[in-house]
Amino acid sequence: MTIIRIPQVVELDALPRFDGLHLDQIITPETPEAFSQAKDELLGWPQVGFDTESKPTFKVGEVSTGPHLIQFASPEKGYLFKVGSDGCSEAVRAVLQSTRVLKVGFGLSTDRSRLRNRLGIEMVHFIDLGTTLRYQGKKGQVGLRGAVAAVLGARVSKSRSVSTSNWSNRSLTDAQRLYAANDAYAALRVFLALGDDAERVLHDRIVPAKQLDS
Repeated sequence: MTIIRIPQVVELDALPRFDGLHLDQIITPETPEAFSQAKDELLGWPQVGFDTESKPTFKVGEVSTGPHLIQFASPEKGYLFKVGSDGCSEAVRAVLQSTRVLKVGFGLSTDRSRLRNRLGIEMVHFIDLGTTLRYQGKKGQVGLRGAVAAVLGARVSKSRSVSTSNWSNRSLTDAQRLYAANDAYAALRVFLALGDDAERVLHDRIVPAKQLDS
């Protein structure tokens, strides 16, 4: 399979901060009508960023009940879908099983497994940048922070207190909303910044769809 090599940036703190989405650009649907509108907006883009968040597990042997939050991002907005909300599953299924919209993210193996086990959704037409990008002269997957640094020349701040917070809460804090939306948005920005030639290479690695849109 084709691999895209990127430089590894060591001094991340010296980079300017990643210019991500702001709170007024983040949508959190709460009604079936709002979920349907968000779905329609997402289906209007050729690519969207994607990620999920789950309530962390701390005890040995404890099984995750996630995902509790599903994030999408277009070039203009972030969308936070709270799992269990009325209308959420239908909207998520429409986007994730669309063969027209490419889903882009990092480290999607766990996300796919949890989506399949909890919601019965098998994501199609997606690409995991973590397995496509490689540092020059090195093996192993590339994470979101390293990719943003190498491709966008920017620094993504990752707060451990936010990343390990309770994503199953009914209401999310502003810090949680910004963190979650920008994980999906940053992945999309990296993909778009790789350029047309790199995009064609990446499309060689797109996981093929197993079913057509209804």
